[in-house]
Amino acid sequence: MFADFSAEVLARSQFAFTMAFHIVFPAFSIGLASYLAVLNALWLRTKDQTYLILFNHWKKIFAVAFGMGVVSGIVMSYQFGTNWSVFSDKTGPVLGPLMAYEVLTAFFLEAGFLGIMLFGRERVGDGLHMVATALVAVGTLVSATWILSVNSWMQTPAGFGRNEVGQFIPLDWWTIVFNPSFPYRLVHMVLAAYLTTAFVVAGVAGWHLLRDSANPGTRRMFSMAMWMAVLVTPLQIFAGDMHGLNTLENQPVKIMAMEGHYQSHPDGAPLILFGIPNPEEKRIDYSIEIPKLSSLILKHDLNAPLAGLDTVPDKDEPPVSIVFWSFRIMVGVGFAMLGVGLWSLWHRWRGTLYQARWLHRISLLMAPSGFLAVLAGWVTTEVGRQPFTVYGLLRTAESHSPIDAPAVGTSLLAFIVVYFFIFGAGVFYILRMMGKPVGTKRLGLRDGPIRTAGITQAQAD
Repeated sequence: MFADFSAEVLARSQFAFTMAFHIVFPAFSIGLASYLAVLNALWLRTKDQTYLILFNHWKKIFAVAFGMGVVSGIVMSYQFGTNWSVFSDKTGPVLGPLMAYEVLTAFFLEAGFLGIMLFGRERVGDGLHMVATALVAVGTLVSATWILSVNSWMQTPAGFGRNEVGQFIPLDWWTIVFNPSFPYRLVHMVLAAYLTTAFVVAGVAGWHLLRDSANPGTRRMFSMAMWMAVLVTPLQIFAGDMHGLNTLENQPVKIMAMEGHYQSHPDGAPLILFGIPNPEEKRIDYSIEIPKLSSLILKHDLNAPLAGLDTVPDKDEPPVSIVFWSFRIMVGVGFAMLGVGLWSLWHRWRGTLYQARWLHRISLLMAPSGFLAVLAGWVTTEVGRQPFTVYGLLRTAESHSPIDAPAVGTSLLAFIVVYFFIFGAGVFYILRMMGKPVGTKRLGLRDGPIRTAGITQAQAD
């Protein structure tokens, strides 16, 4: 059954599959933890019951998403030992401590205060409960910091040496942690997480507004999400541009694949909007181009030369078709988010934000857009790094374990079956919780008396 696939291809497929499931949960929980902290702080400051209702609604969804992220992350980490033992051996002296720091700081912080955030308000008081909620949010950000430092070092390795058996050994931990691509990658990912959460919240609010546009909690939820879209999306586009410039400096081959530049352009490179990559002929078929715009974006000069993949040996090229399209999906989703944010701003100015049914429908349609953008960005980053696990230093073909393809293929099939069953059920449960009306008696249980009738329309706006 697996005779046509090598152990390397199957190991990569397994890691990609499990990582694709895992990454969507941290991307959601990072933003949602911060959203909960903001809601709780606004409740303490204003005593507006709307914020408490929203906090109680979303904290249960956060608990399930957080748990699913932990489970999927643990499963994924085992693959370093089973499928990628050579990689683990070579990079362990550098990456092992960084991943241990993530567990010792971020995970213990999140796990230690999660229970207080979920169940402890009446037991510890509002003040300490706010501290616990804030520490959970901080923990998610610290976790992202360590994991992105690990991934960024694999993209732009720095601060290391090599010993006699070929292992990477740390020489300067400061340089290892704060490697050249780390700050850009961290900002880009955290903003992506906030936008992912914002559009999920907006989608849920849009769903409920289509059924009851007068619900105060739903109105507040939709308004906050749209403000996030308006304010954060431009920042994300700017951060993505800066990240691209950093990638051009440190991983130029990845940029060549993203831009579809098979050929060098000595007097200004065009921006290829769309086309069909043709790896055999080394060209983009049916391309739609804007002359010299790529040079302007990447070098701030219309006539700046840009090297192409014709300067790179074939064995060092990433899979151009995958990188080319995943990059365009990510960028396209980002500009769609910006469009929705500006559309909401127009309705807000007109005073019709809660009556704009087409905006609510589009917000519902855009609810999974953040996950799509995160997955497309991750594919761009990771596939664009190929054929290396440590960029330019350790090839993927030299990183996997000495195991047979049938063994990897069997475990991959098992993962597919188990993941779709367990995580499918988890996602279905989360969607059911999101579908419950905001502000019902059931949602306010265990957190003091909540009376939605006492929330005025002015408070919701």
